[in-house]
Amino acid sequence: MSNASKLDELIALAREPSSARRRELLREVTDLFFSFSGPRGPEEMSLFDGVLTRLADEMEEEVRAELANRFAGAAAAPASLLKTLANDESGAVSGPLLVRSKALTENDLLEVASARGQGHLRMISGRSDLSEAVSDKVVERADDETLGVLLRNPKAPLSRQAAETVVDRAAANPALHEAVIDRQTLPIDLLNEMYFLVEARLRERILARNAGMDPGDLEAALAAGRRKVAERDGVLPSDYGAAVAHVKNMLAKGTMTPSALASLLRHGERTRFVVALSELADIDFHTANRIVDRQEVDALAIICKAADFDRTLFLTFTVLIMEPGKGMMVANSYGQRYAELPRDLALRTLRFWRMRRQTGDVAAA
Repeated sequence: MSNASKLDELIALAREPSSARRRELLREVTDLFFSFSGPRGPEEMSLFDGVLTRLADEMEEEVRAELANRFAGAAAAPASLLKTLANDESGAVSGPLLVRSKALTENDLLEVASARGQGHLRMISGRSDLSEAVSDKVVERADDETLGVLLRNPKAPLSRQAAETVVDRAAANPALHEAVIDRQTLPIDLLNEMYFLVEARLRERILARNAGMDPGDLEAALAAGRRKVAERDGVLPSDYGAAVAHVKNMLAKGTMTPSALASLLRHGERTRFVVALSELADIDFHTANRIVDRQEVDALAIICKAADFDRTLFLTFTVLIMEPGKGMMVANSYGQRYAELPRDLALRTLRFWRMRRQTGDVAAA
């Protein structure tokens, strides 16, 4: 009997009301599909699709899962059947197809990612052949757990806009920090925007990637980096205007010396010191303020090293910005690290922080 005749016979048998017989028919039609000799034309594929989809709709979860597993590895498969199974509420049914099926199209995956829940999104997030459009849709709808799955998939490409969304999401969830930092495709400017959010061990990874960047790639990343206005970070202090005027006067008179900066801290002129630090490093006030306010000693080290301040001055600043009784202990632990920090690495990192002064988008080179 030819394959076509066999299929016709099975279609006729599909009218039988017995559930057990229909289950048997489903397996027979599936076997026939995979043993079908020669190329399948549109009409034959449509016949398979109609019979398999109708039979699968009537089967219990266990049978549908068996069917999904069989078709998950097929290079070509009935389109309606795949879409039906990929949208199945049961992860045991939809999972094999969403994770492995090469026959699902980008549109199929986008439909599932747009309509189904987090379980389906997580399964899609683990695919090895995600398109940027599908990844971006996952980012748009994912909860933090799902987003973590996507970020840990090195085969999941992200658009620039999606990468920015990821960084914004990570700002509110430390559980995402490592997954974001470890993404080798994350734009370098966005990676450096994470610097102030993550713990010390992750900051070391950021600095290591900065150090390993080709100068040309670094320039391209700087040119392409989108920066939001610095004012988003908070309201300026009431004495900001007076502090700016004072610092400008110091600059005009040539009295902006390292010792003068230390003197501002000693005399409690905190806002003036922060303004002076931002001028010195050419970074926005809020970034400098964050460093001082949060006692970010390693970030202060980057600024001081870039300015070529000696170790003693850096340690003086450290003691003065820390809470009483803690400064000397912290300074001692950072002394050797400061000496070993390469100045060119500090300069590279500082350049990313400087971009925060820019408003809106930076035009691509």
